[in-house]
Amino acid sequence: MSFRGVLRSMTPIHAVSTAGDVPEYSLERGWRTLAIAGGVVGLLGLLAIAFPFVTGLSVTLGLGALLLVSGIVHGAHAFTAQGWDGRLWQVALAVVSVLAGLLLLVNPVVGLVGLTMLVIAYLAVDAVAELWMAMRMDEQPGRASIAASGVLSLVLALLLWVGFPADAAWAIGLLVGISLLLTGLSMAVVAITGRKAEDVTPPATEPRQA
Repeated sequence: MSFRGVLRSMTPIHAVSTAGDVPEYSLERGWRTLAIAGGVVGLLGLLAIAFPFVTGLSVTLGLGALLLVSGIVHGAHAFTAQGWDGRLWQVALAVVSVLAGLLLLVNPVVGLVGLTMLVIAYLAVDAVAELWMAMRMDEQPGRASIAASGVLSLVLALLLWVGFPADAAWAIGLLVGISLLLTGLSMAVVAITGRKAEDVTPPATEPRQA
């Protein structure tokens, strides 16, 4: 008997499997993991809503670290790419990224104010774009929902602008918390739906005896 045959004879029967024997992932079997993940994400969202200032500072510090690392990477690439036409632009981008990252890390409160201004600008642009799109959709389905979304974005932008800069202490953290909470709730809903599907799935019938 060959060495391969000896190993095959020593391997337990239940340990032998093929690629076709591996069960594919299905929501009916993995809903528990999805529900736990959704609960964790939702809990993080509630904590972010409860402590919006801490959450906003954390987001600012994380963004500062990302900008700093990005600037270092761009700078290293600029110095290694000798003779490249876009080297000067790469160096300029690296300097701006490093300076912006250091500013956010050294003074995250100022960065939080800047992020709030960006959120206000984004909401305003989003409102204008959606309202313009809704006006161009003559009697088409979904026009009302797009218009409502544009009005909501416009109202949020105006509210943040009226309360600026005092709302910079909580706006970013609150928005992040709401986003995390909604994500966690949606994951939990999908998991519960998968569990119900598992409950209503009829058991496989046993083969008839010959």
